[in-house]
Amino acid sequence: MAVTDHVDLNGFMEGVKKRNPHQPEFVQAVQEVAEDIFEFMEDKEEYHSQQILRRIAEPDRVVSFRVCWEDDAGNIRVQRGWRVQNNNAIGPYKGGIRFHPSVTESVLKFLAFEQTFKNALTGLPMGGGKGGSNFNPKGKSVREIMRFCQSFMTELYRHIGADIDVPAGDIGVGGREIGFMFGQYKRITNNFTGVLTGKGLEWGGSLIRTEATGYGAVYFLENMLATKGENLEGKTAVISGSGNVATHAAEKIVQLGGKVLTLSDSGGFIHDPDGITQDKIDWVKTHKTHRRGRIEEYVEAFPKATFHAGKTPWGVPCDMALPCATQNELLGEDAKMLVANGCRAVSEGANMPTDLDGVHIFKAAKLLYAPGKASNAGGVAVSGLEMSQNSERRSWKEDELQQMLKDIMAGIHKSCIRYGDQGGGYIDYVKGANIAGFKKVADAMLAFGVV
Repeated sequence: MAVTDHVDLNGFMEGVKKRNPHQPEFVQAVQEVAEDIFEFMEDKEEYHSQQILRRIAEPDRVVSFRVCWEDDAGNIRVQRGWRVQNNNAIGPYKGGIRFHPSVTESVLKFLAFEQTFKNALTGLPMGGGKGGSNFNPKGKSVREIMRFCQSFMTELYRHIGADIDVPAGDIGVGGREIGFMFGQYKRITNNFTGVLTGKGLEWGGSLIRTEATGYGAVYFLENMLATKGENLEGKTAVISGSGNVATHAAEKIVQLGGKVLTLSDSGGFIHDPDGITQDKIDWVKTHKTHRRGRIEEYVEAFPKATFHAGKTPWGVPCDMALPCATQNELLGEDAKMLVANGCRAVSEGANMPTDLDGVHIFKAAKLLYAPGKASNAGGVAVSGLEMSQNSERRSWKEDELQQMLKDIMAGIHKSCIRYGDQGGGYIDYVKGANIAGFKKVADAMLAFGVV
């Protein structure tokens, strides 16, 4: 076999930027992985000669389509939809659908790329994909959302399948939207099959799927603290976001004896020095999910709290931080504040919430820092378990699923230590996660030849 000239990291990234102009989120995601993978590949000729990282950083396909729907006033509206199928070397494409005005091809490509490694880390047979639309469900009626979901699925159905690509929910897509899309898929294909996850319990869904991402991020945090002989008892945490991931992360921290100080949304964050207890978390769940309210109204219900408009919570002193909102919400300056204020552990509940400057600062400070592809893999792990239940036409009990989730997060933690242990008591979880995820996908790709 001919030996190819080895391109260095800078040369590789220049190629990525050239091939993906005006896609900063995707380039950032590739850069974060490539920084660790190039060192790992240094003495592994087969990865170089077979251009494995280059191939993973080029999606198998990007499907873009028009979504036409009619609003309640009878106006015809047009949105754009996408499905990015990044890599299926170890299983069907798997990844969520996001409805949000910020959705672009770049955002979905970065998410699908990250999902490839995240799914590999779970140990389950799932490839990486992601989809969505720039449709904004906020302010829309239920019937408008239904019509949009049906139109979206009318195109998407031809690209997915239980053994091809199994989407799930993400930002803007919960159980209601999954129901509308699954109904349309069933109407078009006449098939009742596990083509979507995050379904209702009555029609093929799994217990603890709603809680899994937030719970999993805290289980991973627990595993990291255990390496120092510690636990969450008595520790303070700042959390961003107030949706599904954030509220369930807060819930699990409270259950394990920690104290949650903050939650946030796009308008700002609330700081509750008395701690956000389970009763308060339940209030947030009801207020945000069912009433579509704003987090700033928390201070009306709980006057000892304060609301900080237009700000993020990273300046609040804490022991632990869990960014659970969206990508690039925690910047380099925020990371410096967290380190200066004594934060010792960061577990990402969102996908790539920390920018590259922040990642480098956390690594330099040798924090217990878990990247999203490791710490927030609990959601897709339980989605994978939902796929298994659908295939078997059965449902597992909650205690069984809770144990499986704990075991999967412990397994991911073990893989991160295997490849990220730097000696002297420091574990580089970013490096560990990147290498462990890459190696599994890369070795499968080598087995298949050049395809």
